[in-house]
Amino acid sequence: MAVITVSQLNNYIKRCFDSNQNFQKLYIKGEISNFKRHSTGHLYLTLKDEGSVLKAVMFRASASALRFEATNGMKVIACGRVAVFERDGQYQLYIESMMPDGVGELYLAYEQLKEKLEKEGLFDVSHKKEIPKYPMRIGVITSPTGAAVRDILNVLKRRYSLADIIIYPALVQGPGAAKTIVKGIECFNKLKNADVIIAGRGGGSIEDLWAFNEEEVAYAIYKSEIPVISAVGHETDFTIADFVADLRAPTPSAGAELSAPSQIDVQKSLAEKKSKLAILLTNLYKLKLQELLRIQKSRVFTNYKILFDDKKQLLDLISKDLYDAYKQKIDDSKKELLKLMSKLEALNPVAVLKRGFASVKSDGKTLSGIDGINQGDEIDVLFYDGCAKCSVSSVKKEKMYE
Repeated sequence: MAVITVSQLNNYIKRCFDSNQNFQKLYIKGEISNFKRHSTGHLYLTLKDEGSVLKAVMFRASASALRFEATNGMKVIACGRVAVFERDGQYQLYIESMMPDGVGELYLAYEQLKEKLEKEGLFDVSHKKEIPKYPMRIGVITSPTGAAVRDILNVLKRRYSLADIIIYPALVQGPGAAKTIVKGIECFNKLKNADVIIAGRGGGSIEDLWAFNEEEVAYAIYKSEIPVISAVGHETDFTIADFVADLRAPTPSAGAELSAPSQIDVQKSLAEKKSKLAILLTNLYKLKLQELLRIQKSRVFTNYKILFDDKKQLLDLISKDLYDAYKQKIDDSKKELLKLMSKLEALNPVAVLKRGFASVKSDGKTLSGIDGINQGDEIDVLFYDGCAKCSVSSVKKEKMYE
């Protein structure tokens, strides 16, 4: 008998598993344990029951398609192939899809997302925006060919033809539906061309309505600056979008009714307001007329001459006081001016000369004393009415005045 290596044996067993069609697609029921989500996105876990355990792996491509959050202790049904991990010599289950055992996969995903978003506050009433009472532009996100859009248009045409209806064509079920709904909400917010948004479709199974249960749709509604009405399904259908939206309508038709008032009701309301306004104006006119009549009978009108005489006398007194005060101010100013003029006159050199004094200059410089004058110097003697050139014959220094 030939001797083989461990690798050869493991390879042989692996090929036996790979070639056996019974191992290519199996549905295995068990409880998850040792669950681990790797940074690569792969899931590693063990399936167990009362008597055995089975190692399993779910690669990222398959794991990303899970609609629920797998956890330890969860009972599931896993679909995949059994093969040998050649390096370790162990067989394991390579999971391609997985669903909760006993609970629908979509229902579990719905409940998990609902719980998560509720904890994050996306359902809080405090975040709900008020639906405008009289919208002039109504945005509609739905299939352009479905019954929902016809119902919405018919209701709005009948109830409220004043508004412009802007339809954003979207997929409402199947792959890519959630993304088109999100784009519709983002488009209306970017262009700011709607006062309120209706996002909806007709009823259906949970699979049909699933686009309105997607997390990205919930966040788009939550972030919208424009109020959003969720109008999905029939009376008993509740989606994640219903909980996040500013207003939930049970059907697309109801969504249209909730988005705008009845035109007939608006006309009735306007007529009532017009009638109330007319009554108010009439009462106000009567009230002001009574006030006018009362004023006309008052002392102001009946004895206006007496009032004028009193005021005229008071005006005369005030005028006299003002005149006296003004005259006194002028007189005081004149006296002050004369004092200043007298002081200026006393300082005027010409006035000094007129009193018999003279100014003596030598070489253009005014002399204040005998110093600087020598015998034989030529000097100028200035009088108030002329000048005399003199020659100094002698100089005698002595104090003339003590």
